[in-house]
Amino acid sequence: MADPGFAGRRRKRRPPAVGPALARAGARTQPPALPELDRLIHERVRLGILSALAVNDSLTFNDLKALMRTTDGNLSVHARKLEEARYIACAKSFEGRLPRTEFRITESGRRALHRYLDHMEALISAMRGRL
Repeated sequence: MADPGFAGRRRKRRPPAVGPALARAGARTQPPALPELDRLIHERVRLGILSALAVNDSLTFNDLKALMRTTDGNLSVHARKLEEARYIACAKSFEGRLPRTEFRITESGRRALHRYLDHMEALISAMRGRL
């Protein structure tokens, strides 16, 4: 049963955070739209791979695995996605009887990483301005 104290009362409507007149007057405008975030790079392991390769000439599979603290399978999947996007290049060889996989960042990967970092810096600047 409904509370008798509420019978006949009307709920007060909350005013919008920014009234239409204020919004039209530009009192509260939205920041300019930023370009779409590169979801391929945004994932933690892939961002780590690209970042590590950006500051090293090349790294082996085992080097990256240790840096990223991940499993063989996880690193393989993420490296393959970056390789398919042509952000990194992979060279396989043998040292004696042991296989050796070496990765390098490509120019395309370097440009994509710079765009991603520029995007993140713009987001950080926009947020700092609003805090």
